[in-house]
Amino acid sequence: MGSPFNPLFGAGLNTPFGSGLGAANTLLGSPSPALSLLSPAPAPIANWIYVRARFRAFMENLKITAAQLDDGTKKQAGVRACLNRHYYGVSDEVANSFLMGSWGKATRVRPSRDVDILFLLPAHVHAQYQSRSGNRQSALLQEVKNVLLGTYYQTSMRGDGQVVVIPFNQTPIEVSPGFRCTDGSIIVCDTNNGGRYITSTAEAEEQSLSASDTFCIGNTRALARMMKQWQREQNLSLKSFMLERLALEFLQTWANNQRDHFWYDWMVRDFFAYLVGRANGYILMPGTNELVALGDDWLYQARRAHKHAVTACEHEHSNYGILAGQEWQAIFGSAIPLST
Repeated sequence: MGSPFNPLFGAGLNTPFGSGLGAANTLLGSPSPALSLLSPAPAPIANWIYVRARFRAFMENLKITAAQLDDGTKKQAGVRACLNRHYYGVSDEVANSFLMGSWGKATRVRPSRDVDILFLLPAHVHAQYQSRSGNRQSALLQEVKNVLLGTYYQTSMRGDGQVVVIPFNQTPIEVSPGFRCTDGSIIVCDTNNGGRYITSTAEAEEQSLSASDTFCIGNTRALARMMKQWQREQNLSLKSFMLERLALEFLQTWANNQRDHFWYDWMVRDFFAYLVGRANGYILMPGTNELVALGDDWLYQARRAHKHAVTACEHEHSNYGILAGQEWQAIFGSAIPLST
Protein backbone atom coordinates (compact mmCIF):
# COMPACT_ATOMS: atom_id res chain seq x y z
CA MET A 1 0.00 0.00 0.00
CA GLY A 2 3.14 2.19 0.15
CA SER A 3 3.69 4.99 2.58
CA PRO A 4 0.76 5.64 4.95
CA PHE A 5 1.39 9.37 4.46
CA ASN A 6 0.13 11.62 1.73
CA PRO A 7 3.00 12.09 -0.73
CA LEU A 8 1.99 15.74 -1.15
CA PHE A 9 3.13 16.50 2.40
CA GLY A 10 6.24 16.05 4.50
CA ALA A 11 9.86 16.35 3.44
CA GLY A 12 10.37 18.11 0.14
CA LEU A 13 7.12 20.08 0.45
CA ASN A 14 6.34 21.90 -2.78
CA THR A 15 4.83 25.40 -2.80
CA PRO A 16 3.63 27.64 -5.64
CA PHE A 17 6.97 29.43 -5.37
CA GLY A 18 9.29 26.47 -5.59
CA SER A 19 10.49 23.73 -3.32
CA GLY A 20 9.68 24.75 0.24
CA LEU A 21 12.25 26.83 2.07
CA GLY A 22 14.71 26.09 -0.70
CA ALA A 23 12.90 28.68 -2.80
CA ALA A 24 13.10 31.19 0.04
CA ASN A 25 16.85 30.60 0.26
CA THR A 26 17.18 31.34 -3.43
CA LEU A 27 15.16 34.56 -3.22
CA LEU A 28 16.19 35.89 0.14
CA GLY A 29 19.44 34.21 1.03
CA SER A 30 19.90 32.03 4.09
CA PRO A 31 16.91 32.34 6.43
CA SER A 32 17.41 33.84 9.83
CA PRO A 33 16.62 31.73 12.94
CA ALA A 34 13.52 33.87 13.42
CA LEU A 35 12.25 33.08 9.92
CA SER A 36 12.81 29.35 10.48
CA LEU A 37 10.81 29.46 13.69
CA LEU A 38 7.97 31.34 12.08
CA SER A 39 7.70 28.93 9.10
CA PRO A 40 7.57 25.34 10.40
CA ALA A 41 6.80 22.57 7.92
CA PRO A 42 3.22 21.37 8.28
CA ALA A 43 2.71 17.99 9.96
CA PRO A 44 2.21 15.09 7.53
CA ILE A 45 -1.38 14.01 7.03
CA ALA A 46 -2.03 10.28 7.32
CA ASN A 47 -4.22 8.47 4.83
CA TRP A 48 -6.31 5.33 5.37
CA ILE A 49 -6.94 6.27 9.01
CA TYR A 50 -10.19 4.26 9.27
CA VAL A 51 -9.14 0.97 7.68
CA ARG A 52 -7.68 -0.85 10.67
CA ALA A 53 -10.52 0.03 13.02
CA ARG A 54 -13.19 -0.75 10.43
CA PHE A 55 -11.90 -4.21 9.54
CA ARG A 56 -11.06 -5.14 13.13
CA ALA A 57 -14.66 -4.30 14.06
CA PHE A 58 -15.89 -6.24 11.01
CA MET A 59 -14.01 -9.37 12.06
CA GLU A 60 -15.37 -9.08 15.59
CA ASN A 61 -18.90 -8.76 14.24
CA LEU A 62 -18.46 -11.99 12.28
CA LYS A 63 -17.60 -14.02 15.39
CA ILE A 64 -20.40 -16.13 16.80
CA THR A 65 -21.60 -15.03 20.22
CA ALA A 66 -20.64 -16.76 23.45
CA ALA A 67 -24.18 -18.15 23.72
CA GLN A 68 -24.04 -19.50 20.16
CA LEU A 69 -20.64 -21.07 20.82
CA ASP A 70 -21.88 -22.69 24.01
CA ASP A 71 -25.03 -24.02 22.34
CA GLY A 72 -23.18 -25.50 19.36
CA THR A 73 -20.46 -26.99 21.55
CA LYS A 74 -22.91 -28.72 23.86
CA LYS A 75 -25.06 -30.07 21.05
CA GLN A 76 -22.24 -31.50 18.95
CA ALA A 77 -20.61 -33.03 22.04
CA GLY A 78 -23.88 -34.72 23.00
CA VAL A 79 -24.36 -36.18 19.52
CA ARG A 80 -20.82 -37.57 19.44
CA ALA A 81 -21.23 -39.07 22.91
CA CYS A 82 -24.52 -40.72 21.87
CA LEU A 83 -22.91 -42.42 18.86
CA ASN A 84 -19.86 -43.47 20.86
CA ARG A 85 -22.07 -45.13 23.48
CA HIS A 86 -23.88 -47.16 20.86
CA TYR A 87 -20.98 -48.16 18.60
CA TYR A 88 -18.04 -48.26 21.01
CA GLY A 89 -19.53 -48.60 24.48
CA VAL A 90 -17.92 -45.38 25.76
CA SER A 91 -19.55 -42.07 26.61
CA ASP A 92 -16.88 -39.92 24.96
CA GLU A 93 -17.63 -36.52 23.43
CA VAL A 94 -14.56 -36.49 21.15
CA ALA A 95 -13.37 -40.02 20.28
CA ASN A 96 -13.89 -41.57 16.84
CA SER A 97 -15.04 -38.30 15.33
CA PHE A 98 -14.05 -34.77 14.40
CA LEU A 99 -15.67 -31.52 13.36
CA MET A 100 -15.80 -30.57 9.70
CA GLY A 101 -16.99 -27.52 7.83
CA SER A 102 -16.78 -24.07 9.37
CA TRP A 103 -16.48 -25.37 12.93
CA GLY A 104 -13.69 -27.75 12.02
CA LYS A 105 -11.81 -25.13 9.99
CA ALA A 106 -12.58 -22.16 12.27
CA THR A 107 -14.21 -20.18 9.46
CA ARG A 108 -17.71 -19.90 10.94
CA VAL A 109 -19.69 -16.67 10.62
CA ARG A 110 -22.41 -15.36 12.94
CA PRO A 111 -24.94 -16.89 13.18
CA SER A 112 -23.60 -20.39 12.56
CA ARG A 113 -25.80 -22.32 10.12
CA ASP A 114 -24.92 -25.75 11.51
CA VAL A 115 -22.18 -27.92 12.98
CA ASP A 116 -20.80 -30.72 10.79
CA ILE A 117 -19.53 -33.93 12.39
CA LEU A 118 -17.74 -36.82 10.72
CA PHE A 119 -18.25 -39.94 12.84
CA LEU A 120 -16.05 -42.96 12.17
CA LEU A 121 -17.98 -46.21 12.53
CA PRO A 122 -16.32 -49.54 13.44
CA ALA A 123 -14.99 -51.65 10.56
CA HIS A 124 -17.42 -54.49 11.31
CA VAL A 125 -20.35 -52.18 10.47
CA HIS A 126 -18.88 -51.67 7.00
CA ALA A 127 -18.54 -55.44 6.53
CA GLN A 128 -22.10 -55.95 7.74
CA TYR A 129 -23.56 -53.54 5.18
CA GLN A 130 -21.36 -54.76 2.33
CA SER A 131 -23.13 -58.11 2.58
CA ARG A 132 -26.46 -56.41 1.81
CA SER A 133 -28.01 -55.57 -1.52
CA GLY A 134 -29.65 -52.35 -2.59
CA ASN A 135 -28.65 -48.87 -1.42
CA ARG A 136 -26.34 -49.83 1.45
CA GLN A 137 -25.44 -46.23 2.20
CA SER A 138 -29.07 -45.20 2.57
CA ALA A 139 -29.69 -48.09 4.96
CA LEU A 140 -26.62 -47.12 6.99
CA LEU A 141 -27.78 -43.52 7.29
CA GLN A 142 -31.14 -44.75 8.49
CA GLU A 143 -29.43 -46.85 11.17
CA VAL A 144 -27.43 -43.86 12.42
CA LYS A 145 -30.59 -41.75 12.43
CA ASN A 146 -32.40 -44.38 14.50
CA VAL A 147 -29.52 -44.55 16.98
CA LEU A 148 -29.74 -40.80 17.49
CA LEU A 149 -33.53 -40.93 17.78
CA GLY A 150 -33.08 -43.10 20.86
CA THR A 151 -31.63 -40.03 22.63
CA TYR A 152 -33.17 -37.15 20.68
CA TYR A 153 -36.64 -38.65 20.31
CA GLN A 154 -38.38 -35.27 20.36
CA THR A 155 -36.40 -34.06 17.36
CA SER A 156 -37.42 -34.73 13.77
CA MET A 157 -34.45 -36.05 11.77
CA ARG A 158 -33.80 -36.97 8.18
CA GLY A 159 -31.12 -38.70 6.14
CA ASP A 160 -30.07 -36.26 3.43
CA GLY A 161 -27.66 -37.45 0.74
CA GLN A 162 -24.48 -37.78 2.79
CA VAL A 163 -25.60 -36.76 6.27
CA VAL A 164 -28.12 -37.25 9.04
CA VAL A 165 -29.62 -33.88 9.91
CA ILE A 166 -30.69 -33.07 13.48
CA PRO A 167 -32.57 -29.77 13.17
CA PHE A 168 -32.05 -28.34 16.65
CA ASN A 169 -33.67 -24.94 17.06
CA GLN A 170 -30.59 -22.77 17.39
CA THR A 171 -27.73 -24.85 15.98
CA PRO A 172 -28.59 -27.77 13.69
CA ILE A 173 -26.17 -30.71 13.65
CA GLU A 174 -25.25 -32.69 10.55
CA VAL A 175 -23.59 -36.11 10.98
CA SER A 176 -21.64 -37.76 8.17
CA PRO A 177 -21.02 -41.47 8.95
CA GLY A 178 -17.75 -42.82 7.58
CA PHE A 179 -14.99 -45.40 7.87
CA ARG A 180 -11.22 -45.09 8.23
CA CYS A 181 -9.48 -47.14 5.52
CA THR A 182 -6.21 -49.03 5.92
CA ASP A 183 -4.37 -46.39 3.85
CA GLY A 184 -5.50 -43.66 6.27
CA SER A 185 -8.15 -42.17 4.03
CA ILE A 186 -11.80 -41.81 5.05
CA ILE A 187 -14.82 -42.89 3.02
CA VAL A 188 -18.29 -41.50 3.71
CA CYS A 189 -21.78 -42.40 2.61
CA ASP A 190 -23.39 -40.93 -0.48
CA THR A 191 -26.96 -42.17 -0.96
CA ASN A 192 -27.45 -40.56 -4.37
CA ASN A 193 -27.77 -42.58 -7.59
CA GLY A 194 -28.19 -45.93 -5.90
CA GLY A 195 -25.58 -45.34 -3.19
CA ARG A 196 -21.79 -45.40 -3.01
CA TYR A 197 -18.86 -44.44 -0.80
CA ILE A 198 -16.80 -41.36 -1.61
CA THR A 199 -13.45 -40.23 -0.24
CA SER A 200 -13.69 -37.41 2.27
CA THR A 201 -11.51 -34.33 1.81
CA ALA A 202 -12.31 -32.94 5.28
CA GLU A 203 -8.95 -33.65 6.93
CA ALA A 204 -6.92 -32.46 3.93
CA GLU A 205 -9.00 -29.28 3.65
CA GLU A 206 -8.44 -28.39 7.30
CA GLN A 207 -4.70 -29.13 7.14
CA SER A 208 -4.06 -27.06 4.02
CA LEU A 209 -6.19 -24.17 5.29
CA SER A 210 -4.39 -24.16 8.64
CA ALA A 211 -0.99 -24.19 6.92
CA SER A 212 -1.98 -21.25 4.72
CA ASP A 213 -3.45 -19.33 7.66
CA THR A 214 -0.27 -19.82 9.70
CA PHE A 215 1.94 -18.60 6.85
CA CYS A 216 -0.39 -15.65 6.12
CA ILE A 217 -0.62 -14.59 9.81
CA GLY A 218 -4.35 -15.28 10.06
CA ASN A 219 -5.37 -13.71 6.78
CA THR A 220 -6.61 -16.89 5.08
CA ARG A 221 -9.35 -17.55 7.61
CA ALA A 222 -10.13 -13.83 7.82
CA LEU A 223 -10.61 -13.55 4.06
CA ALA A 224 -12.67 -16.75 3.97
CA ARG A 225 -14.96 -15.46 6.70
CA MET A 226 -15.43 -12.10 4.97
CA MET A 227 -16.31 -13.87 1.73
CA LYS A 228 -18.79 -16.10 3.53
CA GLN A 229 -20.48 -12.97 4.82
CA TRP A 230 -20.66 -11.69 1.23
CA GLN A 231 -22.04 -15.06 0.14
CA ARG A 232 -24.73 -14.90 2.81
CA GLU A 233 -25.59 -11.24 2.24
CA GLN A 234 -25.95 -11.70 -1.53
CA ASN A 235 -27.47 -15.22 -1.41
CA LEU A 236 -24.83 -16.64 -3.77
CA SER A 237 -24.59 -20.12 -5.22
CA LEU A 238 -20.86 -20.32 -4.42
CA LYS A 239 -20.38 -22.86 -1.64
CA SER A 240 -18.44 -22.08 1.53
CA PHE A 241 -15.75 -24.67 0.80
CA MET A 242 -15.24 -23.09 -2.62
CA LEU A 243 -14.66 -19.66 -1.11
CA GLU A 244 -12.21 -21.15 1.39
CA ARG A 245 -10.21 -22.82 -1.37
CA LEU A 246 -10.29 -19.66 -3.51
CA ALA A 247 -9.10 -17.52 -0.59
CA LEU A 248 -6.21 -19.92 -0.03
CA GLU A 249 -5.27 -19.97 -3.72
CA PHE A 250 -5.46 -16.17 -4.01
CA LEU A 251 -3.23 -15.59 -1.00
CA GLN A 252 -0.58 -17.95 -2.34
CA THR A 253 0.38 -15.31 -4.90
CA TRP A 254 -0.86 -12.03 -3.36
CA ALA A 255 2.23 -9.98 -2.54
CA ASN A 256 0.82 -8.58 0.72
CA ASN A 257 -0.37 -11.84 2.25
CA GLN A 258 1.53 -11.28 5.50
CA ARG A 259 0.21 -7.78 6.21
CA ASP A 260 -2.20 -6.80 8.98
CA HIS A 261 -5.71 -5.28 8.98
CA PHE A 262 -4.36 -2.05 7.45
CA TRP A 263 -4.23 -3.92 4.14
CA TYR A 264 -7.63 -5.62 4.32
CA ASP A 265 -9.31 -3.08 2.03
CA TRP A 266 -6.85 -3.94 -0.72
CA MET A 267 -7.05 -7.64 0.10
CA VAL A 268 -10.83 -7.64 -0.42
CA ARG A 269 -10.59 -5.53 -3.58
CA ASP A 270 -7.90 -7.71 -5.13
CA PHE A 271 -9.66 -10.93 -4.17
CA PHE A 272 -12.79 -9.88 -6.03
CA ALA A 273 -10.69 -9.10 -9.11
CA TYR A 274 -9.15 -12.56 -8.78
CA LEU A 275 -12.57 -14.16 -8.34
CA VAL A 276 -13.95 -12.53 -11.49
CA GLY A 277 -11.08 -14.12 -13.40
CA ARG A 278 -11.98 -17.57 -12.05
CA ALA A 279 -15.46 -17.71 -13.57
CA ASN A 280 -16.15 -21.05 -15.26
CA GLY A 281 -12.94 -22.40 -13.79
CA TYR A 282 -12.28 -25.19 -11.31
CA ILE A 283 -10.84 -25.68 -7.87
CA LEU A 284 -8.65 -28.65 -6.98
CA MET A 285 -9.69 -30.44 -3.81
CA PRO A 286 -6.86 -31.52 -1.52
CA GLY A 287 -6.58 -35.20 -0.73
CA THR A 288 -8.43 -36.41 -3.82
CA ASN A 289 -7.34 -33.98 -6.58
CA GLU A 290 -10.98 -33.80 -7.62
CA LEU A 291 -11.83 -30.87 -9.88
CA VAL A 292 -14.95 -28.97 -8.80
CA ALA A 293 -16.56 -26.60 -11.29
CA LEU A 294 -17.17 -23.03 -10.12
CA GLY A 295 -19.68 -22.03 -12.78
CA ASP A 296 -20.45 -18.35 -13.37
CA ASP A 297 -23.96 -17.65 -12.09
CA TRP A 298 -22.31 -15.56 -9.35
CA LEU A 299 -20.20 -13.50 -11.78
CA TYR A 300 -22.50 -10.47 -11.85
CA GLN A 301 -22.38 -10.17 -8.06
CA ALA A 302 -18.60 -10.58 -8.04
CA ARG A 303 -18.13 -7.82 -10.60
CA ARG A 304 -20.50 -5.58 -8.68
CA ALA A 305 -18.64 -6.30 -5.43
CA HIS A 306 -15.30 -5.50 -7.08
CA LYS A 307 -16.65 -2.17 -8.34
CA HIS A 308 -17.84 -1.24 -4.85
CA ALA A 309 -14.52 -2.36 -3.34
CA VAL A 310 -12.49 -0.22 -5.76
CA THR A 311 -14.54 2.85 -4.83
CA ALA A 312 -14.35 2.00 -1.13
CA CYS A 313 -10.55 1.79 -1.32
CA GLU A 314 -10.39 5.21 -2.95
CA HIS A 315 -12.54 6.67 -0.16
CA GLU A 316 -10.44 4.91 2.49
CA HIS A 317 -7.30 6.50 1.07
CA SER A 318 -8.88 9.95 1.26
CA ASN A 319 -10.29 9.31 4.77
CA TYR A 320 -13.89 9.65 3.62
CA GLY A 321 -15.01 7.24 6.31
CA ILE A 322 -18.78 7.30 5.81
CA LEU A 323 -18.53 7.10 2.01
CA ALA A 324 -16.17 4.13 2.30
CA GLY A 325 -18.51 2.49 4.79
CA GLN A 326 -21.45 2.82 2.40
CA GLU A 327 -19.51 1.04 -0.33
CA TRP A 328 -18.42 -1.76 2.01
CA GLN A 329 -21.97 -2.23 3.25
CA ALA A 330 -23.15 -2.63 -0.34
CA ILE A 331 -20.96 -5.76 -0.34
CA PHE A 332 -21.14 -7.10 3.21
CA GLY A 333 -24.26 -5.55 4.73
CA SER A 334 -24.38 -4.04 8.20
CA ALA A 335 -21.83 -6.49 9.62
CA ILE A 336 -19.12 -4.08 8.49
CA PRO A 337 -19.42 -0.72 10.28
CA LEU A 338 -20.49 2.38 8.41
CA SER A 339 -18.12 4.48 10.51
CA THR A 340 -15.45 3.93 13.14
